[in-house]
Amino acid sequence: MIKYYCVILFFLLQISKVKANSNILINIHTIDKDSIQKKINRLAWIGAGSYVGAMTLLGVTWYGKSDMGGFRFYNDNHEWKQMDKLGHFYTTFHLTSAIANSLENAGMKKEKALFWSAASSSFMMLNIEVFDGFSKEYGASWGDFLANTTGAFFSWGQYKLWNEVRIHPKFSFYPSGYAPLRPNLLGKTLAEQFIKDYNAQTYWYSIDIDKFLRKTSIFPKWLNISLGYSARDMIFAEDSKNIKAGYNPYRRFFLGLDWDLTAIKTNKKWVKKMLYVVNMFRLPAPTLEYNERGNWNWFWLYF
Repeated sequence: MIKYYCVILFFLLQISKVKANSNILINIHTIDKDSIQKKINRLAWIGAGSYVGAMTLLGVTWYGKSDMGGFRFYNDNHEWKQMDKLGHFYTTFHLTSAIANSLENAGMKKEKALFWSAASSSFMMLNIEVFDGFSKEYGASWGDFLANTTGAFFSWGQYKLWNEVRIHPKFSFYPSGYAPLRPNLLGKTLAEQFIKDYNAQTYWYSIDIDKFLRKTSIFPKWLNISLGYSARDMIFAEDSKNIKAGYNPYRRFFLGLDWDLTAIKTNKKWVKKMLYVVNMFRLPAPTLEYNERGNWNWFWLYF
């Protein structure tokens, strides 16, 4: 997962520079179509160049240290209780959202922006899978490809269905205590554990309840319901190795309240962006858990 985050972070940094330096925030009602197309083309070329740079950097720094051979597939769908697949879904969803926002600001219509950003995100992640396929250490994963593609098109699919996005993938983290057992794999520092320790992660699907109700409903726009998934007792990727080491890996399922910070009204663009970024994470809230051990647990505040 680290290599995915590195590529995405580099790409988004370049896109943010374009937006900051090119006055790309425009009023589509006051300019002609040629001007819009020029801005979209410019964004596309900058984005493509940034991606080529990111992939080159990845090839040198990451895959340059690996032995490369013939292309092969590796089935890792049974590993980590599928937590890594939810990480792929979450990452490409928000990458798509960032690209779509840039395209909309350049003047592209929302539906087209969502479609082309989803296609771009899928292509970006596909190339990483191709690199993995030629690496003797990894191998291409069709499960990763499926998770990447569905995550990328999740916004577009909702827009086609409801003409808006009503379900938002979120993420939460709380140190699990397992990382010191295998620090090289699960992370030595808190920052590494944030990405690598699946025991400490929970992935959520935050549902905008008010958008499913009538416009006259008094249900709070800032209050959502979230469905969550996590797993525990894992210091190896495979269940068999965990059990052999004396651990009993299990899945956890959650139902909880959630806060939709994007419902806060503001005219300041930087505040809107900040609220969107914070809203990518599920903030502590009352939560009910059921797990594969048959236990029900209540948390007044689950992180």
